[in-house]
Amino acid sequence: MSTFRFALTAAAFALVGTAASAHDFTVGPLKIGHPWTRATPAGAKVAGGYLSIQNTGSAADKFVGGSSEIAGRVEVHEMGVKDGVMTMRPLDAGLEIKPGEKVELKPGGFHIMFLDLKRQLKQGERVKSTLTFEKAGTVEVEFVVDAVGARSSGEAGAGQHSTH
Repeated sequence: MSTFRFALTAAAFALVGTAASAHDFTVGPLKIGHPWTRATPAGAKVAGGYLSIQNTGSAADKFVGGSSEIAGRVEVHEMGVKDGVMTMRPLDAGLEIKPGEKVELKPGGFHIMFLDLKRQLKQGERVKSTLTFEKAGTVEVEFVVDAVGARSSGEAGAGQHSTH
């Protein structure tokens, strides 16, 4: 019986280890780290998406957009402050990721905009999306939905993120 328990324990740890690494994605030389978004109030029409992109290759690439099961459109945006005024604009030409560079898409900076939301996003769920890059092509990812006011992934509670 103790051999059986050991096997079950080992299998459980193996599954947790697999799930822990399952929230990073790769397309060509690009590594996409921990996509996340925030829960939305009922009736919201937009949401932001956040992640990191690391270029391990020898040539630059551009993140140009994507698609999602939850949105009519997905765009790459930049937020910043100009003359004391916060501005946000789409990056129509995409976001360049130079060789060896890691770009963070996060609140208050570069980010993804999910536009024309089809439904409310609820904390704890995962949202399937596709990211599109100029050279590397497309990659299927899942965004974990964090709390409404989260400033970084996992802020609402470590328990909900123990599986990725």
